[in-house]
Amino acid sequence: MRRLTYISLFIIGIINCSLFAQDKVVKGYKIDGDYVVFTFDKRDYSKATDEKTQKRLEFDDFDIRNVVVAGNFNSWSRDSWKMTKVNENIYQLRKKLEDFGENFNWEFKFVINNRIWAEPDEKISNITPAKEGDKNYHTYNLKIYDAYPTEKGNAKFLLKGFKNAQKVVVSGSFNKWNEELFEMKKNKEGWELTLQLKPNTYEYRFIIDGHWIEDPHNPNKVPNEYGEYNSLIDVNTKVRFFLDGFKTAEKVILAGSFNNWSEDSYEMQKVEDGWVFSTRLPYGKYHYKFIVDGDWKTDPSNPVLEFDGHGNINSVKMVK
Repeated sequence: MRRLTYISLFIIGIINCSLFAQDKVVKGYKIDGDYVVFTFDKRDYSKATDEKTQKRLEFDDFDIRNVVVAGNFNSWSRDSWKMTKVNENIYQLRKKLEDFGENFNWEFKFVINNRIWAEPDEKISNITPAKEGDKNYHTYNLKIYDAYPTEKGNAKFLLKGFKNAQKVVVSGSFNKWNEELFEMKKNKEGWELTLQLKPNTYEYRFIIDGHWIEDPHNPNKVPNEYGEYNSLIDVNTKVRFFLDGFKTAEKVILAGSFNNWSEDSYEMQKVEDGWVFSTRLPYGKYHYKFIVDGDWKTDPSNPVLEFDGHGNINSVKMVK
């Protein structure tokens, strides 16, 4: 199978929630603790594509001998991630999250008999067009959302009250406003759910027994196109800046695009082998320099440099 490149399903901004009705479901996987559990259910598919001939097939046209998971996490291998047959219709495969690496931009397909692509139904919400450069394969891949529930996550959602509600869901730009995926758990004060999210700024709302509301306890919000508000959550990650050496310096300042190039706000701490400063930043690319006793310097340990358009060369830090 040719590598099918990633097209993001995550849209930061105001999204028409009505586009994702409750008949849109996530298929093909679930996050279970430290595992990704892939599930192929033959009853979810009616069409397939022969990889070699590109001929569209009906599922009744062939017998299923084996099913594998192929994705950008395993170089689209047609045979390495073989699934276990559970019954006549279902195949499963469990993989540890650590098997996927740090980049969570994952998409995949189920490959039958090592050459036939199972084509997901368009009612599935986690599908994305399969493309390679400008070439469109006129088919879809399944997408694993880069947001998932875990008690060790970096974003905790709390909704106080509503104890008589039957079901509460948190939905937002981090899961394409899916109405079913992240069902919250009831606690003593109301409802809660902890997610692991990529550092970024997200919009979200709660769905209480089908009724959408903003977060009543979060003052950070933006208007949406329905005359209401979406709540905002800013998920940052801890970033450590280190300047090696300069032990005789009296004062070192970290300045960059993240603090408006302030010459005094981020004073670095002297340690045994240099200078250090830690802060929290959202996802993105940042320019920075060190000010050593008034002298501006790029990071000698970082080979990544860029011009800023004003004749200056700065070091570059990527936060992912």
